[in-house]
Amino acid sequence: MGERRDTGTTIERSPGDTGDDFVGPGTGPEGHLRPGADGPGDSGGPGGHGGGSGGSDGPGEGGPAGAGSFGGARRPGARGALAWLGRELLGWGRWYWRQLTSMRTALILLFLLALASIPGSLIPQETGNPAVLADFRARHGALAEVYERLQLFNVYSSVWFSAIYILLFVSLIGCIVPRTWQFIGQLRSRPPRAPRRLDRMPASTRWWTEAEPAAVLDAAHGELRRRRFRTARDGEGDGPGARPAAVAAEKGYLREAGNLLFHIALVVMLIAFAAGQLYRSEGGKLVVVGSGFTNTLTQYDDFGSGALFDIGELERFRFDLDEFHARFAREGPDLGTPREFRADVTYWRDGDTEGTEAAIEVNHPLTIGDAKIYLIGHGFAPVVTVTDGQGEIAFTGPVPFLPQDMAGTATGVIKVTDYLDENGEPDQLGFQGIFSPTYRITEDRGPHSSFPEPDHPVLTLTAYRGNLGLNSGIPQNVYQLDTSRMEQFLDPTGEPRRISMEPGDTWELPEGKGSLTFEGFERWASFQISTPAANGWALAGAVGAVLGLAASLLIQRRRVWVRATAGPDGRTLVEMGSLGRTESARIPEELGELVAVLSRQAPPVPAAGDGADSTDEPDGSDGSDGSEGPDAGAAGAGEPAGDAETTRDLPAGPPAPRADAGEPGSGGAEPTHNRKERSRDA
Repeated sequence: MGERRDTGTTIERSPGDTGDDFVGPGTGPEGHLRPGADGPGDSGGPGGHGGGSGGSDGPGEGGPAGAGSFGGARRPGARGALAWLGRELLGWGRWYWRQLTSMRTALILLFLLALASIPGSLIPQETGNPAVLADFRARHGALAEVYERLQLFNVYSSVWFSAIYILLFVSLIGCIVPRTWQFIGQLRSRPPRAPRRLDRMPASTRWWTEAEPAAVLDAAHGELRRRRFRTARDGEGDGPGARPAAVAAEKGYLREAGNLLFHIALVVMLIAFAAGQLYRSEGGKLVVVGSGFTNTLTQYDDFGSGALFDIGELERFRFDLDEFHARFAREGPDLGTPREFRADVTYWRDGDTEGTEAAIEVNHPLTIGDAKIYLIGHGFAPVVTVTDGQGEIAFTGPVPFLPQDMAGTATGVIKVTDYLDENGEPDQLGFQGIFSPTYRITEDRGPHSSFPEPDHPVLTLTAYRGNLGLNSGIPQNVYQLDTSRMEQFLDPTGEPRRISMEPGDTWELPEGKGSLTFEGFERWASFQISTPAANGWALAGAVGAVLGLAASLLIQRRRVWVRATAGPDGRTLVEMGSLGRTESARIPEELGELVAVLSRQAPPVPAAGDGADSTDEPDGSDGSDGSEGPDAGAAGAGEPAGDAETTRDLPAGPPAPRADAGEPGSGGAEPTHNRKERSRDA
């Protein structure tokens, strides 16, 4: 069994040192190259530096003509130049692939993805509320043009966001595939053989017993299997070259499985996010109490969908808004705070002859097939009747007004297109209004509401006549009035005529142009109808990521070795050692539990000579003091006496496992990285 040799850059080991996947310099525990091994110098990047991924074609083998490149020596002629170019491109491709699939690049891309999502939350998006986006563009003309060029109004479908997304996806796939094969190889391999010097393990112990070596190993093997360790026995052959009999055990493979699960879950979440954007649909609809909605494209106030969504796949249903309930706190410090919002609806699915009653509340959507109906807003719709100059009804019905503050003050417009003036000529009327559920007027604010419930409803209006501009071909906001081609009604003093009306009041328009009656009001509710895609996959990915991260953080990879060697006097020397992939107080505790169990099968006895020089130590031991009595946690010969011991009381004399705390070169424990290297001695 050869010993390891530190060459300064990598850790070499002889063929006898097998089965150890506790990595050294060059690769990290995550399966990515460490910084010392993923740079150009390690894979033949700029400057050559010791051979690239092109194997024998690396720099240095081809002489000066190929120094510092992947192509190596360039042979004369066009064929030689093409061969050199091919090796160069292949080398650079491999180098860039290693950079892309490194842990450093994955973390940078993950950070950039999170950073790139911020504008999508702060800046109005075209897939969101069109009215908010239009208002932003109107108020920030020059800035809106810059945002448009940078695709900040379409963040999640922009080129730069998609590039980050795809690169992160490729990086994760490039990490998962090799790590999966490596993990499969670890599962198929046997635990590594016992090191020669078990006393150099972070936790170790030894004692003498009169039990047979085979019986000790059988007991150790059974106990380790009971604790779900993967075990293997070796060194039980006869002959002068046979290895000492030992049991090797390893546990904690779920740690690496958790790492793989975490990475796979991230890929699943990325795929689910992409599918959700491509196959989703989402639209809004304002519904007045007493009216309804049918789930067809023409019924939506606004609608957006993914690039791969088929309009024909819209869920077939309709619903009526029967009642809307809103309740607010009327006293105390929470005055005006919402207490309840509930929309009572009746819905029909395709083919239903009878409706189904349901209630939709905030954060409690109604699910109909694949569609979800969310309650997102509410308000009031004044009911008005307008007669024209000929005494005919030109308009009647509820007109939704949009709330402007928490007290319910709402604004809106009434547009009357089918209108005849006093001379019988076609004309158009427009009204701008403020609806106040609980009316109040002040000098600084004018008419407004002081409470969101309709305790004293008042409708305040101003009127215009002229061209509404509806036939211009330019889309208009139904909640705004274009007065550029209209004339406002004035009072005798020349001031704009404004009137406040309670339910039942009628306003006679001047010059016999008709009248407007405030009949009352209705409530309205706004709904968002969404058809989500891949939500289940996204949830599964999120749960898997949490479970994988928990497993990788909480489960510890560790190894245990038990060696039993027959001495010349017929007694058996039992040696035990334990090694964890990371530092943990659990390592010596677990070994102490194993010692306590094993000592019942192999009771300790005093060493020969009761502390005399261990001339009877069996072959294959480390040459340290063999008189292992109560002070069995002591180090080998030449080690300081001050090495730390565990304080766990073990039964009937077996020494407590020693948790080394010495310094390099002292014979005690070394720093963690040195311990790991020395633990691989064969």
